[in-house]
Amino acid sequence: MKTAIVTGATSGIGQATTRALADAGWQVIATGRRADRLAALADAFGDRVHAAVFDVRDEAARDAALDALPARFRDIDLLVNNAGLALGTAPAQKADLDQWRTMIDTNVTALVSITHRLLAGLIARKGGIVNIASVAGTYPYPGGNVYGGTKAFVQQFTLNLRSDLHGTGVRVSAIDPGMVETEFTLVRTGGDQGASDTLYAGATPMTAEDIAATVLWIATLPPHLNVNRLELMPVSQSFAGFQVARGG
Repeated sequence: MKTAIVTGATSGIGQATTRALADAGWQVIATGRRADRLAALADAFGDRVHAAVFDVRDEAARDAALDALPARFRDIDLLVNNAGLALGTAPAQKADLDQWRTMIDTNVTALVSITHRLLAGLIARKGGIVNIASVAGTYPYPGGNVYGGTKAFVQQFTLNLRSDLHGTGVRVSAIDPGMVETEFTLVRTGGDQGASDTLYAGATPMTAEDIAATVLWIATLPPHLNVNRLELMPVSQSFAGFQVARGG
């Protein structure tokens, strides 16, 4: 039985990925800050899911949780770097610097730190890494500023990691989702349900389960195949036009 670790498993894509992998027979270490949600996952899947409660930004808590893993969860075959967030929608000149720092600490620093922590084991087991990036790392939009920058980092880090791991048998992939209806906008807007409802209204966005199925597909491909980057959007979403300021 193979073992995966999924960061940010308390909601959205992370929770759906945990469920998809466990349903497919994987053992899953589900990580996140909300103990009650992780406990519900563990209860639903019994000994196939181990709840590891920590904030990915807290390296000491993360290491303590990893060091305390039950023996049968310690040989990790797949790392799914899903934990991440966007905060704020303001343009850069009006943005909150603390929100920028939180996005960088979560989306960049924590991602590379847990990857570094697990890399030796993943190499030993010829495992895989799936990083959840975003189309925001490729296509800029007003208010995307640091969030888009962090996801561009994830995209490029994935490609460079793949280059460094050449010859090890480790597979490294980035998934770049477009619009997915999760708690993403609620977090970004500080709990504004109206803003979330407006964003998704009539758009037929992707679901967390859509992305989870994609993670599972990548994870279960034959070992000689690697998906470098995969960009996904709902049919209702495409690319924005250029902005033009007129009149001075």
